[in-house]
Order: sequence, then structure tokens, then C-alpha cells
Amino acid sequence: MLEPEDAFIVKNRPVQLRCRASPATQIYFKCNGEWVNQNDHVTRESLDQITGLVVREVDISVSRTQVEELFGLEDYWCQCVAWSSAGTTKSNRAYVRIAYLKKNFEQEPLGREVRLEQEVLLQCRPPEGMPTAEVDWLKNEDVIDPSQDSNFLITIDHDLIIKQARLSDTANYTCVARNVVAKRRSSTATLIVYVSGGWSSWTEWSECNAQCGRGWQRRTRSCTNPTPLNGGAFCEGPPFQRVTCTTLCPVDGGWTEWAKWSACGTECTHWRSRECQAPPPKNGGKHCSGSMMESKNCTEGLCARSMGIAVYAGLVGALLLCVILVLCVGVLAYRRRCRHLHGDITDSSSALTAAFHPGNYKPPRQGGFTSTLIHTPSHTHTLNARSHTHTMSLFYLCVHFHSDGEIFSLKSVGTVGREREYHSHTLSREPSLSTSATLGSLGGRLTIPNTGVSLLVPPGTIPQGKFYEMYLIISKLPSEGSQTVLSPVVSCGPSSMLLNRPVVLTLPHCAQLDTPTPDWTLTLKSQTHQGAWEEVLTVGDETLSSPCYLQLEEECCHILMEHLGTYGLVGQSCPPQPACKRLQLALFAPRAPCLSLDYSLRIYCIHDTPHALKEVLDLERSLGGVLLEDPKPLLFKDSYHNLRLSIHDIPHTHWRSKLLAKYQEIPFYHIWSGSQRPLHCTFSLERGSLAVSQLTCKICVRQVEGEGQIFQLHTDIQEVVVTAKIGFHIFMPKKTMHKMGSYAFRLPESIRQKICASLDAPSARGCDWRLLARSLGFDRYLNYFATKPSPTGVLLDLWEACHQGDADLVSLATALEEMGKSEVLVVMTTDGDC
Repeated sequence: MLEPEDAFIVKNRPVQLRCRASPATQIYFKCNGEWVNQNDHVTRESLDQITGLVVREVDISVSRTQVEELFGLEDYWCQCVAWSSAGTTKSNRAYVRIAYLKKNFEQEPLGREVRLEQEVLLQCRPPEGMPTAEVDWLKNEDVIDPSQDSNFLITIDHDLIIKQARLSDTANYTCVARNVVAKRRSSTATLIVYVSGGWSSWTEWSECNAQCGRGWQRRTRSCTNPTPLNGGAFCEGPPFQRVTCTTLCPVDGGWTEWAKWSACGTECTHWRSRECQAPPPKNGGKHCSGSMMESKNCTEGLCARSMGIAVYAGLVGALLLCVILVLCVGVLAYRRRCRHLHGDITDSSSALTAAFHPGNYKPPRQGGFTSTLIHTPSHTHTLNARSHTHTMSLFYLCVHFHSDGEIFSLKSVGTVGREREYHSHTLSREPSLSTSATLGSLGGRLTIPNTGVSLLVPPGTIPQGKFYEMYLIISKLPSEGSQTVLSPVVSCGPSSMLLNRPVVLTLPHCAQLDTPTPDWTLTLKSQTHQGAWEEVLTVGDETLSSPCYLQLEEECCHILMEHLGTYGLVGQSCPPQPACKRLQLALFAPRAPCLSLDYSLRIYCIHDTPHALKEVLDLERSLGGVLLEDPKPLLFKDSYHNLRLSIHDIPHTHWRSKLLAKYQEIPFYHIWSGSQRPLHCTFSLERGSLAVSQLTCKICVRQVEGEGQIFQLHTDIQEVVVTAKIGFHIFMPKKTMHKMGSYAFRLPESIRQKICASLDAPSARGCDWRLLARSLGFDRYLNYFATKPSPTGVLLDLWEACHQGDADLVSLATALEEMGKSEVLVVMTTDGDC
């Protein structure tokens, strides 16, 4: 009818166990398999009011000493046994344990500062106790009830999650653990919810402060959208902008000189005029004051009508004389025109004969090389269409030989013993992460193998007759604040060298860009001579003063720059969406055969760039490791969540994990900063004997509350079968194959010159280099190209850098065809491979 229940001894107070049975003739307790002395029982009898049967009830007392004196691994337990004429029955076991609660928390919450609406995790692991402690959270000493405030969530692990931090959540938080014996309080964690300032919209531009000539106008904004609170960052950038302006000055009109007096009229007056054109009134200036015409008596007061006949006679005579003079001039002009026509016909025929006469042309000798032009047309007796055809073929043949001449002169640089001007730079660097080559005016391309890093030096960048030892070196960039490093840092030099035109530096990056809304603020940084880092430009915020142009692609970026130095790409999340980085997970194991009972599996978390993978493979090759599977991709989100790694399904009959915890974690900031050395976790295993060779298990890697990957491992540790397609041999050190001169460029110089000549000049219909930039996708900031002497040439340099792996002329030809540049297509078809 009543079974004994589990009990806890608090301090030194004994516990009572009670049992009731009916009908029962006898009832006793048995503890730990032994009968309790009859004298220790307290027995009571009564009659059931309904059935009239005897009900027996018994109590025993268990002290702390009895529990402590028990020897063995099993807890102290007692069981009730009752007898009757119908048989015997036993109760369930009731366990008696000593209650306790240790003083120190296994993990206490830590104070932190978070931005508004960010998700917050406060962790708490209560002290060990018996029974297990219950956990409450206090906010400024008030108990948090998630049922009353849905913004709070207490997990099964006793962690407190604030889904979206509010300003009202700025408070002191305490984790409280309690059980039947004691109550413990953790240290207080102070949570500060800050608001970083945001700029308001710009005001309208003010009026120009100069009423005449050059002045300036300004606009302002305030850091009130929102206003910084609780130590939030103040807005970056200036609160005002000022630009120059020009107001046209008013110009008052002025009279010209008076014209000559007219002839004396029949009314005995003559007149003269003037105009308001010295200068004419402009921009609201005053008009001339006074009259435009003036008249007066031309006979000094004497006006006789008898003079009319003489005047008329004189006019008739003058008119006849003018007619004779006009006829003479006309005859002379006609005769002169006839002579010029005869001379033009003679010159045209001689020009026709000379233009199509077969012959050889030899340009002057340069650098020990001669280019010969031979042209022999088959018909020379028509002037219109056929003469145009022969002239064009003559021109194209010249350009073709000129291009070949450049190739030859490049090959002969090393053999002709002429004086060079070298600008060398002493380099101290790791061979696999650096490269160098000597380049001249023909340009070339430097590449660090297996890293995705290259430098394109277009023709004409280096002055004629000069040679430079140019280099590339990969290094690390420290992260600052919420910024994360997205690319390797590359030094290109020599930094003191003067460039005639921009070079193109290509860097791989790991930013995830294929999202519908922009969630990255990307910044290009450069290192000064003093070693400090400064921002060069922010993508999307370029101005005319920006020294570079950055073309962003899904997995790499191309930097047009005119000053060599050290560059790297960093980024930070653009609210409200958190940004994601592309990572790779690489699993390594010791190289077979394994002669020890110990066995380890290493998982690296690295950037999804060729350089990062090469660095890890080089490291593992030196450690004697082998890549078991191809690296797996993982999107790592900008949040506070760590990367969690765990191993499962180990065959425990043959293998044992040395890891006591359920999982390992890599802190969020170590991964997000991007400036750490290759990060990894090791799972240490031990096999039961040397005969065990098969290992099967599952390794899970995921960001807490984010994406993850699973490695299904099945391997023979005595002869590891490498299933990864990416082997060490691909990344073994190899001789760098640089491309020099015209071999480095897909577009021949003759075609480049034709395209530049056709598109550099502005077109009223917009069919010029600007339309080419839009067709190629290089139109984010056209003002950069507009400031260059040949915008088309810089666009073609950028096209070469973007298509170094698949540089066929079809894409460029398609863009030109859409622009209607058929004459350039003819040249590409004739001289190129399109």
C-alpha cells in the first residue's frame, strides 16, 4: 500500500523510511541485502475501515554513519518485505544518499558588451551536487521567467540566451544553483548593450558662398541615426563635406566704336551706328545706356534742291564703274580656277601611280633587329574600292611584323651584351611563399604557384631601357576590432619604382558574396613604411582621390594600382544581415604504417583559398601526416557562436577515446579574425592492441546554431588509402614559370592598339570605352578609368588579369560586336586567334 521512497541525508539528520502492507502477518526492512534488526523497526497495526483487514505499517531510521560505512560502488538502499498467508511481496528499492552541493561553479557567466539586437549567450555550469542542483537566473536580483518574457530562453544546459539584446537588458546577471542542502550564487556578469552611432542623411548643399567667381558650398550630417549609447562607437567619417563651386560673374554691356558716317541723303543728313557688343551683356549684366544711331546735317545748314541733278548724275556714273570692275574680277577668277583644276588632275594621276607601285620598305634598325615590309598588289588600275583594299592590307602587314619584332627583341635581351639599368631589392623570404623576376618595358606576369596570387605588369609600365627585379611575398595581416582578414597579405615591389601605367595585383579571398543583399563592407588596406596599416579604399565608396581600383569576383579580387607596396583585403558585416566566410575543413592522419597504440586525427579549419590549403599541406608534410579526404566547405557566420567538433560511433570494443569531454570547440574570434596560424583540433585515440587496424568513426564539425559537415571515416591505419583527390604532389615546391613579354598576354599588341584607337575618343552616342567597361562588368567606378591617358588600355589590362586562366578572345569579341565595332572585329579576325 505504501512503498519507501528515495531520501537524502541533509547534514547529520537521519531519514525515515516507511512501508505499509495489507493483509500482512509480518513486515520487515532489508538494507543492502541484510535484514534490519527487529529492534530498529517501529511497527503499527490498524484495521482497514472498508475491508476490515489488518494493515501493518513499519518505519526505520537511516543515519549518515550507516550510509558512510557502506563499502562498495553501489549506493545505500533499503527494501520492504511483507508476509501473509497468500505469500510474500517486496517493495521497490529506496536509495538513501548523502546530500551535498559543492561551492565552486564549473563555469560562471562572463560579462560582455554586445551591440543592440545581437543574440547573447551567458553560460552557467552549476557546482556538482546530490541531488542535481536546480538553476535560476537573476537579472538585477529579480528572477528571470522566460514564460513572462519571451526574449529570454534558458537551455537544458542552464545557459541563458537573450534572443535580441535590448537597451533594457543592460543589467547584472547572476546564476543561482540550489538543492535540498545548500544554495550557491555565481559571480555577477555585467551585460552592457551598446548602440553604435549612425549618420543621418546629408543635408542639401548650401548656396555657393561667392557671388562672383570661385567659392565653396557645404553639406552636413549628424551622428544621430542612432545616437551612440553605452560606449558604442561614434560614427566614422567627417560630419561635413565641402566642394568648390563657381558663380558666373555679371558682365555689363559696352558700346563698340561708332561706324563711319553714311553718305549725305536727300534730306541733307547722314547717320552712323554702334552696337552693344564690346562686350555684350552676360549673366544678368546691365545693357548699354544711350542710343544706337546718331544723325546730323551734312551740309552745315545749307541744303539746296538744285544740287539734286548733279548728285543723281554722280551716282549713275559710279554704278557703271562698279559693274565694269566686277566683270573684270570675274574673268580673272575663272581663268585661275581652270589652271588649278588642271594641276589637281595631274597630281592625282601621279599619286595613283606611286601609291600602288610594288616595292620594299625597311624601317630603321633598332636594337639589332630589322623588320621588312613587302607588298605586291596584283591590280593597280582602279582608284576607288581597290585602292582602299590595298592600303589596308599594307597597314595590317606592317602591324603584324611589328608584333613579331617585339617577341624577337624580348628573346634577344639576354644574349645581346648591352648595358642595363637594374633596380634590385634584397629579399628575405620563404621560397614557397614568394617569387621574383626581372622585367623590362615589355612587361610580364609574376605568379606564386598554388596560391592564387599574381602580378600583371602591362607593356610600357617600365620605362624603355630599364629593368627591375620585381617580387611578390605573402605574409599575415593583423585584424582590428570587428574586421576579419579575407585574403593573404602580399608585398609587391620594389616600392620605390616609378610606373608609367597601373599594374594589376590578383588576390584570392574567402568572403561569401552570392547573397541577394550586400552583407559585407570590404576595405583594401596598405602598410606604410613605418609599419602601420591604413585604409586605401572601401569598395563602393571610391572617390577621385582613391589611388586604386578594386575589381571584385566571387573567389578573388584584382587591384589596379600605380604604387607598389603591401596590400590585403579585410571586411566586416554590413547590418542587418551577418556576413559569412568560406572555410575549408581538412582531415589528416599519421602516415601508415602506425606502430603505436596511440592514433590521432587532426582537423584543420582554414580559409577557402589556395594559399591557406597550401600552407596546411606543407605543414602536414613536415609532420608526416596524410590528407584522408578532400577538404569540405563550411560557411562560417559572423556571430558569437564557436566551432564545435565531436567524434562519434567509435568501435569501443577495439578503440578508446582519450578525450574526456563530449566535444571540442574553437573560439569564434580565433576563426573570425583570420589572422591566426592554421587552427586545428586533435582527436587522440588508443587501440586495444597492435593487431587492430580497422578504424571506423564519424566526425561532426559545425558552428553552434549554424551549418556543419560530417566526415565518414573508414580506414586501415596500417595502409592508409588516400581518397583525397588533392595530393601533396600538387603542392610540392616547383620551379616558378613566369611569363615575360608578349607571352604573358592573350591580346596581341596590334589588336590592343586598334581597340584603344577606336574606343579612347569620347563618342556622342556613348559607344566608346565606357560601353566596353559596362559590357565587361568593370563599370562600378568609371571615374578611375576616365583619369587615365588611355582608359581602354587600362580596361584591357584588367581583362587580361581577370581571364588569365581562360583568356580567349571570344568574350572580348562578343562585347565589341554588341557595341557595333565591326572594324575592330575585322582586325581581331585578321591578326588574332578569334
